[in-house]
Amino acid sequence: MSEEPEIIEDDQEFFEHIRICVDKGQGLLRIDKFLMSRVENASRNKIQNAAKANCILVNEKPVKSNYKVKPGDVISVVMTTPPREVEIIPENIPIEVVYEDDDLILINKKEGMVVHPGYGHYTGTLVNALAYRFKDLPSRDGEPVKGALVHRIDKNTTGILLVAKNELSQTRLAKEFYDHTINRLYIALVWGDFKEDEGTIEGHIGRSLRDRKVMTVFPDGDYGKHAITHYKVIERFGYVTLVECKLETGRTHQIRAHFRYIGHPLFNDETYGGDQILKGTTYSKYKQFITNCFKTIPRHVLHAKSLGFNHPTSGKFVFFDSELPEDMQNVLEKWRTYTTAYQDNIEQED
Repeated sequence: MSEEPEIIEDDQEFFEHIRICVDKGQGLLRIDKFLMSRVENASRNKIQNAAKANCILVNEKPVKSNYKVKPGDVISVVMTTPPREVEIIPENIPIEVVYEDDDLILINKKEGMVVHPGYGHYTGTLVNALAYRFKDLPSRDGEPVKGALVHRIDKNTTGILLVAKNELSQTRLAKEFYDHTINRLYIALVWGDFKEDEGTIEGHIGRSLRDRKVMTVFPDGDYGKHAITHYKVIERFGYVTLVECKLETGRTHQIRAHFRYIGHPLFNDETYGGDQILKGTTYSKYKQFITNCFKTIPRHVLHAKSLGFNHPTSGKFVFFDSELPEDMQNVLEKWRTYTTAYQDNIEQED
């Protein structure tokens, strides 16, 4: 018998990394049959798709599904996880489609929309909307099209979201996310000013030991998963700053947790302390200004602006961009107006 597979769940829970060290007494056996007996919920078709996507490696080299497993082989597999056992009810919910072909669809998600069903949100999600859109659409292999998530963004985060339309595309895209070759850019408004124009935040992220709904940075790396966020200042408003964030990893709440960790929570992020006045003056007019800003955008100010990746079928690099949502543009205009008026007052006093 080989060792039990070591399963490493991805932070987004849409794929898993499985590592198996083959026992010295193992006889020659096709790797698809071998993995079917070792990996839970893995059909032969699923394993063969993983092989086509170069997601099955033996001794660090991709192999085909007919490879014969040998004693001492080290097998590494990136495989999409099976969908949760929740009935998906097709619902006619409007969604903004940025691009669509036979293999994938890109959505510009609006604020307030949950991506997939879960506790407290079994209907009204993006997955329900996609089920309605695909309900009468046959795929190329004759099977019904089912939107397969390969990543997610929070309910109150807006922006570009990528969904696969068949299992092979899902597997290939999952491998790109696992390899961190996806180019993801976010725009965020955060509290405070920065000394430097750009920087990197690094620190393991895991669920808080006090509150499971909140993610915390564990700098010593004893808990959580490795996470890296690169940021660049776009515009300074004195008390808040507009930044561009490039994710090297994709942990849950990564940007929100990382910026709180360095003392710059996202503007109006209730979960991570950004819904309080953290910088600025004590004047009542300023407090009223912040209250008006919070009313203008009653959510954390974060937008998934662009996404670049290799197309799962053509292999060509494709890139998709999006405009900032209206509520985000409005709050930025408020800050520009406030900053200009503040500077004018200082000049008049001088």
